[in-house]
Amino acid sequence: MKKRNAFSMVELILVIVVLGIVSSIGAEIIAKVYEQYILQRAQHRASIKTELAALQIANRLRYMIPGTVYRIKNDNSLESIESSFTGSGEVYKGIQWVGYDGDSFEAVSGDSSGGSNPRRPGWSGFIDLDSNSTDKDHLKTPGSDLALTNTIISNLSPTSRNIGNAVVYFPYDLTEHNISSVSGDIITLATATKRHIVEQYKLAWSSYALIVEGSDLYLYYDFTPVVAAAHSSNTPHELLLHNVSTFKFKGAGKTIRFKICRDEPISKDYNITSCKEKAVF
Repeated sequence: MKKRNAFSMVELILVIVVLGIVSSIGAEIIAKVYEQYILQRAQHRASIKTELAALQIANRLRYMIPGTVYRIKNDNSLESIESSFTGSGEVYKGIQWVGYDGDSFEAVSGDSSGGSNPRRPGWSGFIDLDSNSTDKDHLKTPGSDLALTNTIISNLSPTSRNIGNAVVYFPYDLTEHNISSVSGDIITLATATKRHIVEQYKLAWSSYALIVEGSDLYLYYDFTPVVAAAHSSNTPHELLLHNVSTFKFKGAGKTIRFKICRDEPISKDYNITSCKEKAVF
């Protein structure tokens, strides 16, 4: 029989030790890579969700009627956003405003080729003061498809509002003028108040509110389109963002700046925070 060489016990132990060292280093590298992946994914998710919420807020605020924006305090009392703060940031839970109907203003009907049925917006925003059809109770708004406006409002309102629930605002006048009826391109107003009618107007059917409840931000809508209108928990509302840690806002003239921050939980004791700040003119 021939004698064959083999590993000694010492050599086997050395190999096992080396393999253990390599394994521990590899496991640490893999753990670091996975940790970076988790952090980057959480940061990306927090950033995307915060950006989407900020865009939705900005898109709604751009339809605000100047002078109708109010801060909402924790006791549900209101302050004009242009007035001085009467408390710290923790005292305020949201803002509310009257928004003109940008959906039907930007929608159009008719044939793009012109002809007998030219393209028209839901409401044009202009009044023909020289028309015989215009007086203190009737507004001729040429270029408007008020039937389209009525359809859009009815489709968007969860409580079946229509153009009869809408109001008209004139520039530099915070008096809402209730609409009695519409016919063709004529808006008939209720006759309860005196009016100073000018060429431009905005049509509104809803107030809006952004309110932080707990750590969630909600958009309230479809309530009375008047300055400082009341709303309740029964008012239609939708969740905009979970885990909101900061929602601050400030108004000056026709500009509103707001900042919103969201926490993305990674573990029980660790969060990633993403913030977005925008100005709406």
